[in-house]
Amino acid sequence: MSDVRQRIQEIIDQNRVVLFMKGTKSFPQCGFSQRAVQILKSAGAEFVDVNVLKDPDIRQGIKEFSSWPTIPQVYIDGKFVGGSDILSEMQQSGELSQLLTPKN
Repeated sequence: MSDVRQRIQEIIDQNRVVLFMKGTKSFPQCGFSQRAVQILKSAGAEFVDVNVLKDPDIRQGIKEFSSWPTIPQVYIDGKFVGGSDILSEMQQSGELSQLLTPKN
């Protein structure tokens, strides 16, 4: 499992915003993933998508990595943010746009 954990950590470290999701940002394959994509796009975020359906090790590994049982999962600046429900709440409160504003 440490190899998968290392792969996940590298993806998170190399990208400011990462969405682990079912499908891709151009073709989400579940409603929650689609919602997360829409929220990130509407916030103007540039993000990397990781299709967990293509890699069963990542699909299970990301749940253990974050101690969060569901997918999608969003990471911003190396930190776990949450899934589509949390993203939605953060978007409504304005917290998401603050988090996505580049730090100088």
